[in-house]
Amino acid sequence: MRKFDRALIPEFPDLSFEAALWEAGLEWVAGVDEAGRGALAGPVAAGVAVLPASPRAAAALNGLKDSKLLRPEERAAWREKLQVIAVDASVGFASSQEIDELGIVDATRLAVARALEGLRNQPQHLLVDYLGLPGVAIPQTSLVKGDARSLSIAAAAILAKTARDALMCELALEYPEYGFSAHKGYGTAAHRRAIERFGECPIHRRSFHFSQAD
Repeated sequence: MRKFDRALIPEFPDLSFEAALWEAGLEWVAGVDEAGRGALAGPVAAGVAVLPASPRAAAALNGLKDSKLLRPEERAAWREKLQVIAVDASVGFASSQEIDELGIVDATRLAVARALEGLRNQPQHLLVDYLGLPGVAIPQTSLVKGDARSLSIAAAAILAKTARDALMCELALEYPEYGFSAHKGYGTAAHRRAIERFGECPIHRRSFHFSQAD
């Protein structure tokens, strides 16, 4: 397999991929990304974002980048801005039980399908962060490091991450001994100690090895 050239990653994600599709007459281009795929507990979330087919969108979203590089308060601010700027947007989830039954890849695809169902209009093309979606009939482009290259994918990542974090904070009230509001279900040392002390709770992914690397 040919190694990905990191020189292809711009300083900030832009609308290059979207613009090429807009110029081809495809107005409804959606970015797709997930959050929570590597966690030990809680659902996986998928975000879908359709940005306006206009250069003004790039200016309005100047500074948006990979959600993993942003602080929680920055992600929250971008989420508020995206609710105004995005033409259409949706988030879908697949539960920990579905992850155990289907495997994380197929569960992630299920979350994407649910997010697509939540849109007002079906997109004409999908820009996806690496994951292939063989069960989706919509034409799609899978991009390595997509959240660092496409603004639509970066926007979808923000929506997925903030929605999942909010849900994990709600679940922290139901299962306070695990500290989900702090680590959002990822395999931190504190989370692993809680699992050792209290065992698994209903939202833990039983198919995951809790000793695995994050």
